[in-house]
Amino acid sequence: MFATPAYAQGFGGAGGLTSFIPLILIFAIMYFLMIRPQQQKLKKHRAMVEDLRKGDEVITAGGLMGKVSKVGADGDLEVEIASGVKVKVVQSTIQSVKNKTEPAK
Repeated sequence: MFATPAYAQGFGGAGGLTSFIPLILIFAIMYFLMIRPQQQKLKKHRAMVEDLRKGDEVITAGGLMGKVSKVGADGDLEVEIASGVKVKVVQSTIQSVKNKTEPAK
């Protein structure tokens, strides 16, 4: 009625490493399809945020569009969203840059 321990252990012909191969393959596929592209996207965003300077037209994650009027040293920006209306935003919340200004020569 019940399987004896000798029958239950009969399939153990494969070594311990071969049982981990599918797990290793799944992790490798997940790394190349999910983790690595996300790291590259984060690296590109970090470089974009570090290159911000006065005069750039930006879009924040909250949807505000404006022109950078001041770049702070502690990770904040002053963005002019209308003439005379300036708001402070955290530098990492900049989602994209619409127009880059030319560097000063």
